[in-house]
Amino acid sequence: MEEAIPKEKEIGKVTHYFTNIGVAVVELNDELSRGDTIHVKGATSDFTQKVESMQIERESIEKAEKGQSVGLKVTEHAREGDTVYKVIEE
Repeated sequence: MEEAIPKEKEIGKVTHYFTNIGVAVVELNDELSRGDTIHVKGATSDFTQKVESMQIERESIEKAEKGQSVGLKVTEHAREGDTVYKVIEE
């Protein structure tokens, strides 16, 4: 039985990363909700995680819309220019 490759949709780019707090700022070109699974991929970044914490202007939010910049707590180091994908569950 072949392992299903999860479908992914590009939803944004990392525009900044705060090393001291482990937060990536992502400029969204699609919506994102808390609980979604994201895949961050770049030249040296490649990790998948669930969105547990998402903020705009230091206010916690449940859902962000296209065009917004959000701060995401990430489990690994992200870099400016990394692409963020949303993993679409089948």
